[in-house]
Amino acid sequence: MTSLFDPLRLGELDLANRIVMAPLTRNRAVDGLAPGPLTVEYYRQRASAGLIIAEATQISPMAQGYFGTPGIHSAQQVAGWRQVTDAVHVAGGRIILQLWHVGRISHTSLLPGGASPVSSTARRPNAQCFTRDGFADVSAPRALRDDELPGLIADYRQAARNAIDAGFDGVEVHSANSYLLDQFLRDSVNDRSGPYGGPIENRARLLIEVMQAVAAEIGAARTGVRLSPATTFCDTPLDSDPQALHGHVLDRLSPLGLAFVHMIEGETGGERAPASVNPPIDYAALRRRFKGGWIVNNGYDRASAMQAVSSGAADAVAFGRPFISNPDLVRRLRENAGYNELRANLLYGGAAEGYTDYPTLDAA
Repeated sequence: MTSLFDPLRLGELDLANRIVMAPLTRNRAVDGLAPGPLTVEYYRQRASAGLIIAEATQISPMAQGYFGTPGIHSAQQVAGWRQVTDAVHVAGGRIILQLWHVGRISHTSLLPGGASPVSSTARRPNAQCFTRDGFADVSAPRALRDDELPGLIADYRQAARNAIDAGFDGVEVHSANSYLLDQFLRDSVNDRSGPYGGPIENRARLLIEVMQAVAAEIGAARTGVRLSPATTFCDTPLDSDPQALHGHVLDRLSPLGLAFVHMIEGETGGERAPASVNPPIDYAALRRRFKGGWIVNNGYDRASAMQAVSSGAADAVAFGRPFISNPDLVRRLRENAGYNELRANLLYGGAAEGYTDYPTLDAA
């Protein structure tokens, strides 16, 4: 019987165990939106994870939606991330980077020249983002023109190349949690016509073209994607048929030979089977439509994670907040030890406190 603690071959990545550190926004980038020395230490401390998926990282200046989040579009940022990946590799870990474009979940103060956010739509959600002055209502977006989308796809391709140049073992494309690619997928947000709007196959077109471009640039076996069929984060209603939409997406992604799909089950950071999804998403059926690795996420504890892997429901399980307060989470899961208390008021921004000062079992 397969165990959560057994090795795993995921695409081209050989993982020491099946415990994944989920991407976690911490808003601690330094000058030039590059990771600094504290970020190097933060990830080094957590290198016992079978795989670290580093925090969501913007692919271009127009992709940013929160103050203090890092990028992967400048030489300074690539150099900063190289310090992180080197430290993780020396510690024996594997690390990939999540490629992010927030779309309409942004504010003009965060974008070049005070530009408007861009999306599949010109409709503004009732949502907030984190700016230099604290949380603020997101700004009204403008709908991307069809002739702008090749340049957007090129940004993803270049960001993937930059990630490899920075020493990452691969990338995960963020197509979840109501950000740009998810905004194109859902008919609740995508109100455009033409080749990228209307029926499912058109709404899925941008994501598929992004995945094809990234896979062509760095290799499909070093490329994954994150999906969240049931989340309503950032005032983003569900698609009218999330099961059919994501089934089609997986049918199109499977032939690409990607390393994995990272599936958020239920409401991001909330219920695994929210009442708003009726009928509930059949995640087992979705998994049968994809040939690569399958990482599950959202509210897993030790027992449910072990059951997911041993039953074959998942190849690996991603943990989010437990990794924030427990740098040695793998050991704690193996030994069924307790967790440090999470200091939620220190999640976003700041310095070492609540970031690199959580004790290991040995230190405690």
